Amino acid sequence: MKVTAFIGSGRKRHSYNACEKFLQNLHTLGNVEYELVRLSDYNLGTCKGCRICFDKGEEYCPYKDDRDKLLGKMNDSDGVIFASPNYSFQVSGLMKVFLDRIGFGFHRPGFFGKTFTSIVVQGIGKGEDIVKYLDFVGKGLGFNVVKGCCLKTLEPMTEKSQQKFDRIIDFQSKKFYAQLVKHEYPSPSLWWLMVFRMGRTSMRKMLDENWRDYTYYRDKGWFESDYFYPVKLNPFKKLSGKIFDKLALQIIRS
Repeated sequence: MKVTAFIGSGRKRHSYNACEKFLQNLHTLGNVEYELVRLSDYNLGTCKGCRICFDKGEEYCPYKDDRDKLLGKMNDSDGVIFASPNYSFQVSGLMKVFLDRIGFGFHRPGFFGKTFTSIVVQGIGKGEDIVKYLDFVGKGLGFNVVKGCCLKTLEPMTEKSQQKFDRIIDFQSKKFYAQLVKHEYPSPSLWWLMVFRMGRTSMRKMLDENWRDYTYYRDKGWFESDYFYPVKLNPFKKLSGKIFDKLALQIIRS
């Protein structure tokens, strides 16, 4: 198995060290090869909001940067980690630029069956909010999400702080590995079932073959499926799915 960590820090310190220890732990737990990817080593343009990737397709983006190299690494991985320091109570600029460059993936998710988690390092506080954000990002891209962790790295770090840092990483890596080896397609929550059913119904009724979202959903067979991937829904969720379809139609007609 292959796991890749994408690190949104301009310096090779706490975020990098956390990912390195995390990945080394995975390697000892099983047959896992890994790669640490520092976003600062890659050329990424700042999204201009032209919507070409949404409407026509990501290959028509006017930027010719390293986005596709990074996407290739994600596609070739069984597990992915997004790691960022807490900068101004949000992810770093490097990480946000990267997320914006792959924003079309929230319209056309494709990482189902792969495992995701997040690591946030900070000096004082509010990092848990960033963990929630990154975990939502992972879910939106299609990953099976293992709730991320937040690490305090107030400098200078004491021995006690370093021990706590190590304990959290050890625990997080074991949770991640347990999910990684499953390769499962879990039953969706009602929220994500609603997102899928209302989204696909709206695309089917409002778009046509001139739109990439439409052709993507059509080619995946999602206009006829119960969910993004093969999964058996219980009777309540089956009924809920039909209700979400009807609700989307009502909104379109109103």
